Amino acid sequence: MPVIHNVLSFKRRGIRVPVAHLTCKRSVGIPPFDRSGPPRPPTGPRMNEQIRITPIRLIGHEGEQHGIVPTQQALEMAREIGLDLVEVAPTERPPVCKIMDLGKHKYSQSKKQHQKTHQQKLKELRVRPKTGDHDIDTRVNQAKKFLEHGDKVILKVQFRGREMQHIEEGRRIIDQMLEKLLEFCKVEKPPSMEGKQMTALLAPLKSGTTK
Repeated sequence: MPVIHNVLSFKRRGIRVPVAHLTCKRSVGIPPFDRSGPPRPPTGPRMNEQIRITPIRLIGHEGEQHGIVPTQQALEMAREIGLDLVEVAPTERPPVCKIMDLGKHKYSQSKKQHQKTHQQKLKELRVRPKTGDHDIDTRVNQAKKFLEHGDKVILKVQFRGREMQHIEEGRRIIDQMLEKLLEFCKVEKPPSMEGKQMTALLAPLKSGTTK
């Protein structure tokens, strides 16, 4: 393959170099996509008309066993109730198929995967002894969201100056918050004083739950 010569050396010698002679290496091209090649395998399990083998072992949408039935019959049963026929065990002989709502099934699997990968965090919510009812309700709603997402929540009532003389007011506020959150959590550490603040630690009823 021709390569570009040193043009400066030619100029010093007073030699003109035609442009046509200045060629460079061609880059290796990417081959075009072969549309005539074999089709890509379908992603996910085979369903409905994609299931060509017959007969199959059929499981109903409520888990009932229908035994070995022709694939066409199973497909008609699924269509009658507006669901899908999904191949759940393709390596079995005959393969096992189930009548189900595939979209709902995928959502359920995705939700379970999210629950497994969710890293629990500790969320902190602060109030003061003189915090108003509206702000308290706002903190309670925030705590509910954190707990429903599977995170722990620590409630803190901070005291400053003379407020230390009215600790019972801070206890009233934190008890008021706990009363509104009891159906969403379990109290891991009841309210107690730590220096100039009163704290309570809450944990979700089920770790990693997402609604």
